[in-house]
Amino acid sequence: MHAIKYITAFLAFLALPVSANAEGQDEKKPVRPKLVVAISVDQFSANLFSEYRSSFTDGLKRLSGGAVFPSGYQSHAATETCPGHATIMTGVHAGRAGIIANNWIDLDAKREDKTIYCAEDERIEGTSFGSITAPTQGDYIASAWHLLVPTLGDRLKKISPDSRNVAVSGKDRGALMMGGHDVDAIYWWKGKGFTTLNGRAISPAIGALNSGIAAKIDKARAPYAIPSRCTARNRAIAVKGGQSVGNYAFQRPEGASRIFRASPDFDGVTVNAALALVQSMKLGQGEAVDILSLSLSATDYIGHAFGTGGVEMCIQMNELDRNLGILFRALDTQNIDYIAMLTSDHGGHDLPERLQEQGLPQAQRIDPKLNAKHIGAQIRKTLALPGEEPLLHADSPFGDYYLSLSLDAQTKAKVKAEAMKLLTNHPQVHAVLDGAILAAMPMPQGPVEEWTIAERARASYHADRSGDFIVLLNKAVTPIANSGLGYVATHGSPWEYDRRVPMLFWHKGITHFEQPSSVKTVDIAPTLAALIGVDIPADETDGRCLDIDGGAGNSCD
Repeated sequence: MHAIKYITAFLAFLALPVSANAEGQDEKKPVRPKLVVAISVDQFSANLFSEYRSSFTDGLKRLSGGAVFPSGYQSHAATETCPGHATIMTGVHAGRAGIIANNWIDLDAKREDKTIYCAEDERIEGTSFGSITAPTQGDYIASAWHLLVPTLGDRLKKISPDSRNVAVSGKDRGALMMGGHDVDAIYWWKGKGFTTLNGRAISPAIGALNSGIAAKIDKARAPYAIPSRCTARNRAIAVKGGQSVGNYAFQRPEGASRIFRASPDFDGVTVNAALALVQSMKLGQGEAVDILSLSLSATDYIGHAFGTGGVEMCIQMNELDRNLGILFRALDTQNIDYIAMLTSDHGGHDLPERLQEQGLPQAQRIDPKLNAKHIGAQIRKTLALPGEEPLLHADSPFGDYYLSLSLDAQTKAKVKAEAMKLLTNHPQVHAVLDGAILAAMPMPQGPVEEWTIAERARASYHADRSGDFIVLLNKAVTPIANSGLGYVATHGSPWEYDRRVPMLFWHKGITHFEQPSSVKTVDIAPTLAALIGVDIPADETDGRCLDIDGGAGNSCD
């Protein structure tokens, strides 16, 4: 009954006329949109935004005419897709959300595969995640179960049950981390079309879209025309491992649908999926406020496959701008009153071979012996420990390392000390941080760009999921030994190029302004919440409401 009264009062407030001040001038009221469109462009760094900003003519130009925060930060050290998406619509740091990385190790897991994927429910018997880079990934059930906090959509649904919370992404983890637990519709790409949560039926609108995709995806595709501003980047770069990148325009031969994701076409169909749901569900056209979370993944797949400095990324920036324009014009045509927010889950770094050509000699690929298996074998030999069981477990050469559960306390302490010493002394390692020390640290405060490396790691640390110690690599070290798996570049470091992302807000009522000072992605949820009348208690967020109208609209009141 109280919720109904609140909603009725809130809707009545939306209908109030603009009041006049003492001078007779109209007093500007806060923006109250009917649809929140929260967009994450995977691996869209602040550097990419700045580099291409002057060339945007469509969707990104529109966003650049609103409230612009060019120095947004993913505060944490684990700059990966799942942690980054977990901050955007929850307003809390990745560690507090329980999403410490894309994958972590749970040696107590009741299955042979101890790797836990951030967006799976491993409690379901018979499932296994396997490897995200494997040709055939494990049979897991996608779920937001690991997300320990509510999203903005979850909070809105509690006070306004008629509101719709919808999420669409090229990746399941993008949709699940932004949508949360209480979603009316949620879709992500799988195979050759969009799928949804286990046990839910595909909507007719998405089913029709999937049929159209299936009819075209295996057909040959002509290359994209190369914009004139991209021609200087159209140059092949030889990569360790045998391949070259830098001059590919996304042409595909017949039957090559497997490379569809690493092309601008992928964002195009994801936008189409979002618009199919907007139209079929009439989002933003009812009495209640709705939320659409949209995660576009092509920039990330292109960054991994080709790096960020070649013609491939230049074409993608042109097409991203165009695809966002298609999205916004479609919403305009339906006369939907919406606010659009765009940010990214993390930044990215170019491939070391191109960076070396550009005068960055410290750019290098990781030593293939820098991994848990090799370091563990060294420790066993040094400490003369019997047996062959792995002493250390890790999902990658950097990030969380876990000590074997079979070790007694004394041996465990010796192994940990030796491992931290060996890794600290490696020339490609910047720091090795003790998990126990991180656990005892308070969550960092103050200007995010001034946080220490330990404070950045603390923001993505969770006592029940993080490793016994954390390994962080030097700047410009790419944790890919060669391009054999099809990836030439990546992200995941605690450095600015991976942490700094743009944060853009646009609404027809927002006056353009730019705030160059640093802000954080955990500020997004409190900011959007204030606009739609959702109260997030101060002790349930690590962010703050940002004034996105330069004080004119009192958007944080």
